[in-house]
Amino acid sequence: MISALKARWDAFRGSGEAAVTVPPMDGALRPNQLLEDAPLLCAIAAPDDLAVRSGDLLVSSGTEIRRIRADGGTDLVKSFPVEVTAIAASAGGTLAVGLANRTIELVGGKPDGLVLSTLGGRSAVCTTALCFNGEDQLLVAQGSATRPVAEWKRDVMERRATGSVWRVHLSDGKDQALAQDLAWPFGVAPGDGGQTIVSESWRHRLLQVGSGTAPKAVLSDLPGYPARLHRDQATGEYWLALFAPRNQIIEFVQREPEFLKQMMADVDPAFWAAPALKPSATFLEPLQGGAQKHLGMLKPWAPTRSYGLVVRLSSDFRPLGSFHSRADGTRHGVFTCLRFGDHLVAASKGGDAIVELARSAAVRPVPELEFA
Repeated sequence: MISALKARWDAFRGSGEAAVTVPPMDGALRPNQLLEDAPLLCAIAAPDDLAVRSGDLLVSSGTEIRRIRADGGTDLVKSFPVEVTAIAASAGGTLAVGLANRTIELVGGKPDGLVLSTLGGRSAVCTTALCFNGEDQLLVAQGSATRPVAEWKRDVMERRATGSVWRVHLSDGKDQALAQDLAWPFGVAPGDGGQTIVSESWRHRLLQVGSGTAPKAVLSDLPGYPARLHRDQATGEYWLALFAPRNQIIEFVQREPEFLKQMMADVDPAFWAAPALKPSATFLEPLQGGAQKHLGMLKPWAPTRSYGLVVRLSSDFRPLGSFHSRADGTRHGVFTCLRFGDHLVAASKGGDAIVELARSAAVRPVPELEFA
């Protein structure tokens, strides 16, 4: 009752969940060109996820998983009849593959050939992220209980929250729900003390979840939509990818149900006022023309529906620095960033590129304030 009254009061005042406000990128998240200017490691169509398996760097692209060679070329590791939606590798060499046909396949190691098709008795319809916690446990993020990964844009615009996170014991196939009713969990990583860290994309935050405990926000009000996160085993820090920026126009449209309904019914999804993975390329898209360009040039600070952003987080989830590809850049839609040996690599799905980042460049000390 109280929550219903609060929702009505917020809607009347334009506060709380009804507020159309976007946090600025400042401090450790101050914009730069580090992602846009980073050396190209490999050019590949729409790279989605990355994993390190037995010393090899693997990337999922469409229906294939490929190994990236030192010269920037790739070798086919395995292909599937449907799109690959997530991958992860264990220290022992087992590869877990989330597929668009509502299954998760295990390749190599002791569970080789195991296929998971249900979680909690329901179809594994939307596997967005996978992570091994040892050789026997697999952490699984399901973005939605009803929609496949390909329909992410519809899910974010309707602000759905039917996602969940699971722990699967591969030895016997038993699963355990760690959190449910999440707004598109898009990343999962092991935390301290047996906890699991989850990126909840549509609510712009990181959560700490565990069996029998309520989810706890450890980093909130991010300026973009968080995707996958990976823990750096050498330092205990985390690398978080954000695949698109928050935008006041988008968040306004999300709160106007009649306009939203008509837009989704009459307009091609590519032209919705919604987050995007690539920069604007046609006058049919929103935020084009005079809203973005000045004297015929696209400015880096122009309003944009796509962006490239990787954030370095301390072990207690404090932002330490970031890599950016701004409105006038091309390396947008970053879904994954992880450590590979002495390298830090990021996959830009919108930019068709895997780039190598310098970890030291992400350290941005925040100066202490001095008062007269």
